[in-house]
Amino acid sequence: MGSGLKSTIKYLDENDFERIHEASCKILEETGVVFNDDEAVELFKAHGAKAEGSRVYIPRNLVNDAVKNAPRTFKYSARNPEKSVIMGEGINAQPNGGAVFIQDMDGGRRYATLEDYANIQKLSQSSPVITVAGQHPVNPSDVPDEFKHLYMGYESLKNTDMPVMGFDVGYERCGQYLDMVQIAFGETPGSDMDCQYCNTPVNPLSPLRWEKKTLGTLRAYVERGQGIYYLPAIMGGLTGPMSPMGTALLSNTEILSGLVYAYLINPKAPAMFTPGSTIAYMKKGTYTTGTPDMSLVNAPMLQMAHEFYCVPTRCMCGMSDAKVPDAQAGLETMQNVLMAVMSDCDFLFECFGVLDAIMTTSYEKHIIDEEIIARCIALKEGPDTSDEALSVDVIQELGPGGNYMMCDDTFAHYRDGFEMTISERESYIAWQEDGSRDIAQRANAEYKRRLAEAPETLLDPTTDKDLKDYMHKIIGD
Repeated sequence: MGSGLKSTIKYLDENDFERIHEASCKILEETGVVFNDDEAVELFKAHGAKAEGSRVYIPRNLVNDAVKNAPRTFKYSARNPEKSVIMGEGINAQPNGGAVFIQDMDGGRRYATLEDYANIQKLSQSSPVITVAGQHPVNPSDVPDEFKHLYMGYESLKNTDMPVMGFDVGYERCGQYLDMVQIAFGETPGSDMDCQYCNTPVNPLSPLRWEKKTLGTLRAYVERGQGIYYLPAIMGGLTGPMSPMGTALLSNTEILSGLVYAYLINPKAPAMFTPGSTIAYMKKGTYTTGTPDMSLVNAPMLQMAHEFYCVPTRCMCGMSDAKVPDAQAGLETMQNVLMAVMSDCDFLFECFGVLDAIMTTSYEKHIIDEEIIARCIALKEGPDTSDEALSVDVIQELGPGGNYMMCDDTFAHYRDGFEMTISERESYIAWQEDGSRDIAQRANAEYKRRLAEAPETLLDPTTDKDLKDYMHKIIGD
């Protein structure tokens, strides 16, 4: 068998790695990073860092120690052991996070509800390519903000049995959500977590700042040994330099600052580099995701993380600025996903249904994006290059003018090719007889079919009751 793609996209060489790392250390030591949390500042000072108020100047020895400590791979456990994954091996994928609106061909664009959130979890469970669920692919507008983490946590645990992602909601609320995850795994809430049951991304407030709530989130997870995905979301020209490599450097620096803080709290907690920055649309001063600029910022960071820091990677890569699942949505999503996959990203996110620069999740595009990602993974895995796959004996047996359609080799392997899930490849007449539906119409029917077939719950009655009782103690009547 072949070992997959022999080379990946590389923008950097060894000299670039050293230049970027040295530049990041220079900024950390001489310019510093603001940590708007007294506890964080005191922890840095206790380990030899200089601080002026909330600005911390991080010495390079702490940076180097934190990087050396971070593992290249780690196991991410699921309630269903068969769905546990190894982060840093192969390609994993999860739905997007942070969308305010939900959209489909029937109801148009509207504020998302808790039902929509549950629906995305159900689609994740039945997906052929999604391996991690949870987080907030849509923001439910019909539950109170102070309890959203509980409602969303319950729905993700109820409707999936794969690894789940958490939320950046501050120390106390993150602790509550982690308690629920432990209940679902049959553990005592608040106890030490020996496995990776629930990781979360955290965002610095670029440039070079960490806010108290986010630091509380980081601390809540790291204290229980759970992994943190460091996710700067810089907009070049607004919160970072206009140069893609300048924004990449700032991203690298912010990731390292968060990595050091987590290391000082609990060295056992794994880390993941999560480049997610772009160059702003300067005509309007807004966030944009569909141009090649985003990959020009993030692809070098994926290479830096793997080849220099030796840590796993996660990347925002399924985005589009399009407003409906049209040709623009397809070309921008394929561009971004393919660049991430060919840059050897371990964990794809912001991938399923993303429209309007992450403001909207589309049910139809969710289905279409599954095939886009499956296509990219197939290209990365490459063809079988074994002696058997060269088919010398078959070619010689059939010789000139042979009919391969009826030979035994074809019958043995005709199912090995890529199987499209939503794209059209029947004849024009067959397509007409099927209603002349375009890809969005077929995706509309497919997402409804999968939701109709989804199980009512994946929780046993006792666990379900324990989770509801826990939520009731916090929410009350």
